[in-house]
Amino acid sequence: MSSSDRQLKKHLKASAVKQDAFAALRIRDYRLFIIGRILLFTGFQIRNIAVGWELYDRTGSAMVLGGVGLVQVVPIIALTLIAGHVADKCDRKRIMMITVLLSCLSSLGLAVASYTQAPISLVYACLLLTGAARAFNKPASDSLLWQLIPSSLFTNAATWNSSSFQLASVMGPALGGYAIASLGSASGVYLLAAFAAFLSFVSVATIKDQPTIRSKEPISIKALSAGAKFVWQNQLILAAITLDLFAVLFGGATALLPIFAKDILRVGPIELGYLQAAPSIGALIMAVILVHSPPLRKAGKALLLSVIGFGVVTIIFGLSRWFWLSLLMLTLSGALDNISVVIRQTLVQIRTPDYLRGRVAAINGVFVSASNELGGFESGLAAALFGPVLAVVGGGVGTILVVIAVASIWSGIGKLGALHEYE
Repeated sequence: MSSSDRQLKKHLKASAVKQDAFAALRIRDYRLFIIGRILLFTGFQIRNIAVGWELYDRTGSAMVLGGVGLVQVVPIIALTLIAGHVADKCDRKRIMMITVLLSCLSSLGLAVASYTQAPISLVYACLLLTGAARAFNKPASDSLLWQLIPSSLFTNAATWNSSSFQLASVMGPALGGYAIASLGSASGVYLLAAFAAFLSFVSVATIKDQPTIRSKEPISIKALSAGAKFVWQNQLILAAITLDLFAVLFGGATALLPIFAKDILRVGPIELGYLQAAPSIGALIMAVILVHSPPLRKAGKALLLSVIGFGVVTIIFGLSRWFWLSLLMLTLSGALDNISVVIRQTLVQIRTPDYLRGRVAAINGVFVSASNELGGFESGLAAALFGPVLAVVGGGVGTILVVIAVASIWSGIGKLGALHEYE
């Protein structure tokens, strides 16, 4: 096949995906996967808003809120290499089912801890279990996902994959906020989260078993570190996930939303649910735009500009004293962040061989988890030392500086073109 024929084939594949925004969702097992993902993440979001509200109400401590992220990210980081290796050697669907059940048990434990007003340490223990489950769930689920669809639909699937998380992030906080206001306590909210996890288990269980090219390497330092080596040798992937890590690490304000809602914007749990859901609403709007648009021709520039915009709106949010302006800025932050998420997910999956998907997904998961949960701890610590406003504004400035640094260190990231050309 000549070079011109290959280019024509790529163009036709890209055009087909463009014309059918629901291409990936037409595949049965992918639909079941997405349904299970929405249910699981909705439960996580319901639980997270309940944990944040309850702990801040009980302690009034920003550091305690920061600890919520820390206890969940520690097992993710500690178990990353072994979790990725397990995902490449074992049945990925079975791993998902086990970890979803562990998440269900964790939510039941939180319900008991809340009802009995148990020590904060017991709440942290339940969250630690969740972190351990997530450490194994992410590489297994990310690897299984890409087995369910042809490579020509990777960008479309990446957009819907991100959208499923954002949809859960819209429904979860809203449901959690209303549940707290209606029930008057967090105990029932945790039971609702446990039920969502159980339904997720049922959805995953109905996915057909998938043939997998499993790694035959015995467990060793070399095998465990293969994913990290692959990421290090692929500089575009390293640049993209590094940018995402530090941008959200410095620029994320979601861990401090209970403080902003209660002490700065002077609103209640229902409004907190709106604030928590706002970034996901923005991300969903952007997802609709992306699935109905042609593939990005200048993905690198789009990535850098979207993260700069994320930093700018974070600064404005930190300075805002008006609820509706804060809501708008959080919505824009989600829209801009979703652009970088889709670009990063597509780039990683297109360039990763199947036998390494689990280990590469585990490394990618550390970056994602570190940027979210560890970012929550960083935000709590900065808020305790300098106050919530300065912590958020400083984080937005830091995000912009990170973009400048990444663009300088990895100059190739700005030259990244259409992603479908990198297959």
